[in-house]
This record gives sequence, C-alpha cells and structure tokens, in this order.
Amino acid sequence: MKLKYLFPLFIAMLTLMVSCDDDESITLLDEVQVSSSYVSIPEGGGSATITVKAKDSWTAEKVTTEKDPVEWLTISSASGSAGETTLTFTAPSAIDGRTAEVLLKSAGKTQRINIIQGLAQISEATVAEVNAGPDGKTYRVTGVCTSIANTQYGNWYLTDATGTLYIYGTLDAKGGKQNFLSLGLEVGDEVTVEGPKTTYGSTVELVDVTVIKINKSLVKVDSVENEVLPIEGGEFTAFLTCKGQGVSVDIPEDAKSWLSISSIESAGTNAVVKFKAAANTGGDRNTTIIFRTTDGSKEYTTETTLTQKGAIVAATVAEFLAAEVGDTQYRLTGVITSIAHDTYGNLYLRDFSGQTYVYGIQDFPTKGLKVGDIITIVGKRGDYKGTPQVTGAVLESVIPVTAATIGEVLAKPDSNTDYFMITGEITSIANDVYGNLYLKDGGSEIYVYGCYPGYGATGDFRKGLIADKGIKVGDELTVIGTKTTYTNSTTGISTIQLANGIYFSHESK
Repeated sequence: MKLKYLFPLFIAMLTLMVSCDDDESITLLDEVQVSSSYVSIPEGGGSATITVKAKDSWTAEKVTTEKDPVEWLTISSASGSAGETTLTFTAPSAIDGRTAEVLLKSAGKTQRINIIQGLAQISEATVAEVNAGPDGKTYRVTGVCTSIANTQYGNWYLTDATGTLYIYGTLDAKGGKQNFLSLGLEVGDEVTVEGPKTTYGSTVELVDVTVIKINKSLVKVDSVENEVLPIEGGEFTAFLTCKGQGVSVDIPEDAKSWLSISSIESAGTNAVVKFKAAANTGGDRNTTIIFRTTDGSKEYTTETTLTQKGAIVAATVAEFLAAEVGDTQYRLTGVITSIAHDTYGNLYLRDFSGQTYVYGIQDFPTKGLKVGDIITIVGKRGDYKGTPQVTGAVLESVIPVTAATIGEVLAKPDSNTDYFMITGEITSIANDVYGNLYLKDGGSEIYVYGCYPGYGATGDFRKGLIADKGIKVGDELTVIGTKTTYTNSTTGISTIQLANGIYFSHESK
C-alpha cells in the first residue's frame, strides 16, 4: 500500500510559523491578538500553546459540522477576560493527519486559528481495505460510479472488484461543495477519489472527497422504458450510448429464470436492448443489469435496475424474520405490544410465532392505534445494525381491543368481533395444554376458554403456553379475547367465557 504525503512544504511553513517567538503577533486586529494563528500538535498527541492579548472579554469556539464535530481537540478555556491569557490546545494521538479551525471572538472581531496535527497520509486502497480500515484515515480509491443518490452534494456509490463504498459529499475542481454537476460524473465512469473514512450507523463512507481522475465510460444508459413492470410481466427497454466495440449484457443468475433478452439493435453509437420479463407469482423482485463494452484493451461497464411488482406474501412474524432483506411486500397480523414513537408509529408487533419491530406506519397519528390492538400491515423486510424490522409499513386493517375489567366484560353482550383485554389473578387451571383457566378481578371471575401464545395460532401452535411461560395459579395474567356464552346441552348450565384468548403478558407472584 503506497503512502503519499500532501503539501510537505506547506506543513513545514506552518511549523515554522508556530515556532515563532510568542511575543511576535502576526495578526493585525487591534481588538484581539494572538502570538500565532497556526498551531501544530504532534501526530502522537500532545499540546501546543499560544498567547491571547485582548482589550475586552473573548470567546473561543471550534468550527464543527455534522460529519466532523472535532471532538478530538480540547481547548483549555472557552472564554477569557481582557488582558493577556495563555491558551492551550490538546489532542490525543491521531491515526492520520487532521485539521481544525478555532474562532476567537472579541469586541465584534474574529481571529481565526488553524490547528494542524500530523501530516495527512493518503493510502491507496481497494473498497474492501477501506471497509476494514480505521475511521479518520484518508484513502485514495479507484472504482466505477454505479449509482448517484444526490446531484447537489455529490452523494454516490463507488464499486470495484472488492465491494461498494458510499461517497458522502464530493468537492468540485476548486474544492467547493454543493457543485457536483460541474464535474460531469456519470454512472459507469471510472473515478479515482481521495477522502477521509467515517462510519455513519452501519454505513462506511468517504466524506467530501476530492476527485483525482475521471475516466469516462464508453457505454452509458441514456434512458429506460417500463422501469417498473407489472405483476403480469412485459417488456423492459434500455436505450444506450456505446462508443466501444459492441455491447454485451449480463443478467444476474438469480434473475435468469424470469428475465431474458429479446433483442439488441445498434445504429452508430446508439443501441437499444429489449428484455422480456415473465409473470411474477412471488413477492416484489428486482435485478441489476450490467452492460459492457471495450476499446480493445480495457473493459467499460454501466448498469440499470429493473423492478417487477409481485404478490403480497402473507407471512407469520417468524417467516418474516427469516426472510432476506429486499423489496418483497409482506402482510403481517399481530398484537401491538408497545409503541416506541407515537408520531411515526414505531412499534412492536407480535403473533404466535414471534415479535418484530415496525419502523413506522404511514400516517400513524391519524389511525388511533394503541397497545393491544390487533393490526394487519403490509411492509418490506428491513434491517438496522443486524436487527430485523418492517419498513415502509402501511396499515391495512385494525381490530380495536378495549381494556376492561372482568365485571365489565361479564355485562357485555356476546360477540365474535368485539375484543377485550382483561387482567386478573389465575384462580385455577383447568387445562394446561390449551390454557383453559379461571381469572379473578376483585369480586368477578371469568372462564378463559384457551390462552394461546399469540394471534393466529392454530392446531398444535395453540398448545403449551402455560408450560413454556411457567405460568401458575396465583399469577397475574393479561389476555385478549371475545366474550361468549357456552351452554351445556346435557345440563343446560350456561358459562360466560372469554373465548380464544390471546396471551399478552403475565406477572409471576
């Protein structure tokens, strides 16, 4: 791995400036003066001191951004009074060279102090080496621009043979920000960039990169037709500009069963590639198609993405959790066990097979949902730092559940559609396999005809809750169900009961 030092002459000059006599002020401000406006801290860590002379009180603050809070730099004092003050800047050891700026303000004037620690070292690396490397280090990487997410700030994806890297911010030719389009970078171009690595959440990024070189691709996708195909299938068309020696097309192996090339037509530098997609019997699916050409010695590529709508897959929570992250839509039904954010609708949903986190439900504040309600949602399988979650969820239906005392439920009319949540002490267990038991609340008691692990349990999935949870007589149980009345045909005795109970929670006594 090659190491290249940037601006050695510039750094040397700064070091000389810092070493100047402390009594020699290099600022022309009359209100506030510093012994040096450039401060150099050793790369191995340490401190450096300057003298501040002010005619009035002053403040010192670091210039920070969202991506660079400059937490590594400590200033001995954030403010001071008129007169002469010693100001010390301290930093721990650095992986790579770094810089910061401090603003010293007094009497309406601002003195800028530049902080430099070590020499900026640029490591030539692959994407895989960047991903494995430390944050804060500056890398030079070469790869192909495979997707552009933001054309103002220059957020895009760079891919080489070892992986893909997110570029968060791209400087223009003069080092300016928010001028990405001036670079003329397009998907398919081979690019060499330099920038510091950071990790945001689980995403590895190079931040505010400098573009060293752009090797324009000889093939690019100008436009597409039918980018999102219906469930019935159909034709997808890509219109290309190709300045190389012909066009070849790569369809990923996992898409070859439903996607094929129907024709390739070329005229001069223009090419039209048509694809045929079969009907989709599963969930939403997508694939990335790669187009290749060559100049005789080097290969150039570009790509485009095709999406096809699919059926919504009805799934248990366990099946959803076992699915891969992707665009397939899943229909889930379960009980809301807790609400983490009542504005966005971040909540936990549980059925008989398990529980999952739902990262927001569209228009949640208007839905009137609450803990205990039984809801059906449609969303995609997502993931955050290794934790599965439902993303892009839309509420499809809701069964409201009313919290009530046992006495209130006993007074309600029989109904197979009105659900209640009750809490009481278990006085006896009639059947520990299916969870038939008696619950008492104050002076009222009700028979619970079945307490199952969760919503949607059928067959053997209804069995075993009592043993699995270690539930016993005397425990406090919260259960959801409907109020019915059972009349014994032999004795004629009627029993009010909570039918098909859904376990919510319990507290051991």
